[in-house]
Amino acid sequence: MARSLDRRSFLARSAVVAAGVVGMTAAGDLLFMDGPSGAVTNGPGRNGVSTGKRKRGGSLVIGTTAEEQGFNPSTARFDSVGVMYARTVFDPLAVITATGKVAPYLAESITPNAEYTSWTVTLRPTVVFHDGTACDGAALLKNFEAQYNSLLIGLVMKPIVATMAQSGPLAVTVNLKQPWVPFPYYLAGGVGGQIAYLMAPAMIAAKTGGTDNPIGTGPFTFDSWVPNTHFTAVANKNYWRKGLPYLDSVTYKPIPNYNTRAQALQSGAIDMMVTDVPQNIVQFRGNKQWAYIDDSGPVIGEPDMNLLLLNLSKPPFDDPTVRLAAAKAVSPTAYATIIDLGVNPPSTGLFVKGTPYYSATNLPTYDPAAAKKLLAKVQRRTGGPVSFTIGSTTSPAAIRSATYVRNQYQAVGFDVSTTVVQQNELINNALTGKFQAYEWRQFSAVNPDLNYIYWSTTTYNANGLSINMARNNDPRVEAALQVGRTSTTAHARVAAYQKVNQLFATDLPYLWADRAVWAVVAHPTVQDFNNPTTPTGAKAYGMIAGSIWPTQIWRS
Repeated sequence: MARSLDRRSFLARSAVVAAGVVGMTAAGDLLFMDGPSGAVTNGPGRNGVSTGKRKRGGSLVIGTTAEEQGFNPSTARFDSVGVMYARTVFDPLAVITATGKVAPYLAESITPNAEYTSWTVTLRPTVVFHDGTACDGAALLKNFEAQYNSLLIGLVMKPIVATMAQSGPLAVTVNLKQPWVPFPYYLAGGVGGQIAYLMAPAMIAAKTGGTDNPIGTGPFTFDSWVPNTHFTAVANKNYWRKGLPYLDSVTYKPIPNYNTRAQALQSGAIDMMVTDVPQNIVQFRGNKQWAYIDDSGPVIGEPDMNLLLLNLSKPPFDDPTVRLAAAKAVSPTAYATIIDLGVNPPSTGLFVKGTPYYSATNLPTYDPAAAKKLLAKVQRRTGGPVSFTIGSTTSPAAIRSATYVRNQYQAVGFDVSTTVVQQNELINNALTGKFQAYEWRQFSAVNPDLNYIYWSTTTYNANGLSINMARNNDPRVEAALQVGRTSTTAHARVAAYQKVNQLFATDLPYLWADRAVWAVVAHPTVQDFNNPTTPTGAKAYGMIAGSIWPTQIWRS
């Protein structure tokens, strides 16, 4: 299918690197859990972390799973591919360290008041955009205002932001309507963190918002973009992080078909690829011909989950009995084994064991006989069949998954059809409510508040644009989310997100399948692709949900 500061200590404990721990593939090859953040790798020299002397020059071609719709952080969706695009030409204001802490990046400091109702972001001095203009407090304010007034991110900011003002030559102060303890995590630029990336004022003022001609401060400058073909950027010779980048250029090639992407890597047409397809993972994990990492090891917060996204504002899933029948009709264990080859662990909710947020819930268990009875009850009440359409992307893996799930639902009496759409259209339809059920993958986040926009009743809209795409309008969920957002007590925030997970087990806006595992595979000459650093040289968090940093990569 297809961050509060006092919370850092126990977040760090959930991401202890299991250095030296080894496992075995089915073929008996050694696997290593030796990468940053506990990444599973192909071992020393094949793990995206190099101890060799860095070399300058060369190019890198990366095969991605999909295409992004543009580069403007206030309008683009920035999924896992978009985050990599953004990290290429922009810089985030903050970065997540290897232990889950927030550290300044383009910002020099991010400081709250005592009540967490005001945050001041101060930029580093002397940084300039690619067009030579100053990256200063005035530019920062223009970016925050563009995000505030944007169609998507504005829905996040307007309910909580009271005022924003330039408070120094390099600073902006954001005043809030309530405490927002995890605010710095939004400035780290992961999925859902578009506000982190700063555009040059000229880009903001451009007719199209510069969405096809980005101007940032990042390690590479824009060269060319032919949508669905390639995006190429060249080294920023005046990058503010001295000595970086090492590469002369980086190119991204969207290759949605996982077999074609793997063949491109093997033939040398690309140097590196991103995948979340178990067939690829089985193919490359443990194969020492390739450098390899995946995120199946310990995580901070929550990983991506494969699931069926339901639209609770439309029939048939506006009926709780139908949702319960659907939840009992498919076995996550069988799904993980048959569709995902046993690579992806079955899922029972938002969080996995080993994170502080995990707790057992009363999630319905697989019971096809009970599903049939529930469905028969609905059919007697409505006088007709319960029908719906499952949508998926066009990839062979997604189609195979959708077909399997359709067959399981049909076996208990649902009238189910399938449809395929391009990924961009799939996301647009989810946002606008033009779907009944979608094969979906989401929710990877270092801090659960990063998913607030997807779960909140404040972003719910039954008949229009809704970032709460499941359209689950449960005030109890909102109450728990507010505790997670505003409480300065770590224990209270953890309990709040456990409550959210428990409520989802009864509301059933998401029918869980299994934990998605993302992997990056590269030619062994591609070095340090999982070894990002903060501006002070500390280790940053490595690959998250298929997104890596191009800044420090070099070729041996």
